[in-house]
Amino acid sequence: MLSILIPTYNYDVFSLVQSLHKQAIDSGKVFEILVFDDGSKDFIEENNKINTLDNASYTVLDENIGRSAIRNLLAQEATYDTLLFLDADVAVLNDNFLMNYLEAITDETQIIYGGIVYSEKSTDKDHVLRWVYGRQREALPLGERLKNPYLRFLTLSFLIQKDVFKTISFNEEIPNLRHEDTLFAMDAKTNDINIQHIDNPVMHLGLETNDVFLRKSIESVVSLKLFVNDGLINPDDVTLSRVAKRLSENYISGIVLFFYKMFEPIMKRNLLSKKPSMFLFDLYRLGYYLKLKSKNR
Repeated sequence: MLSILIPTYNYDVFSLVQSLHKQAIDSGKVFEILVFDDGSKDFIEENNKINTLDNASYTVLDENIGRSAIRNLLAQEATYDTLLFLDADVAVLNDNFLMNYLEAITDETQIIYGGIVYSEKSTDKDHVLRWVYGRQREALPLGERLKNPYLRFLTLSFLIQKDVFKTISFNEEIPNLRHEDTLFAMDAKTNDINIQHIDNPVMHLGLETNDVFLRKSIESVVSLKLFVNDGLINPDDVTLSRVAKRLSENYISGIVLFFYKMFEPIMKRNLLSKKPSMFLFDLYRLGYYLKLKSKNR
């Protein structure tokens, strides 16, 4: 028995639900599909078609409660003990997607992550930064993900047992910025909860524009710094905070921060261009992290 849970906000999710609904019926398993809309203003009419499907429902919340809270609410309302979370802006790539997850379940299963891929070609120059980042940093083959199963976990497609979710539900006390998936994975690590990786990716469709993704990336840096300060994340568990810590320990963080302040406009210009450098992207975020860190002294 399976509960498929999809949070959405201003996104047409009907085609995703249709494909999942067909696979669920073909599987012969008992299932439900719950789609909770976090106070959208758009695509209500399109998504309402979900309510015409058997064992599927679409509910619009009265107000926006945030990414963490809506996932917790979906899990709370789910009928069954096996939960499959999917983001609204993904596409299922093969007809065996659901069965691949279900057949990977064993008596020891707690969390399973299937992975993510991106299109072979970028859609256009205005979305290229998100595409390059996704291709190089998120769309990792199974072997690479297995080397660091917690840090390589993303919440856009994962299966979890309901009793496990009760132990490490999403933290609703954190700011509604970014890095909630990192915090979720680190909570799993702290609680000795296993994250199993399989080769069952979805494709990420909802690419932000370059300027929006860069802004969200800075928001994620702010979140990471807050989580480290509050002891929610060990700085050694995340590459960015670990490097910043090493630079500070070796008294060279000031040099990197000086470089960031001098060349920030040039780096930003590159990141918003049609050929963004991931080296500069990392340096840009590191410089911003060190800038935040310097303000706490």
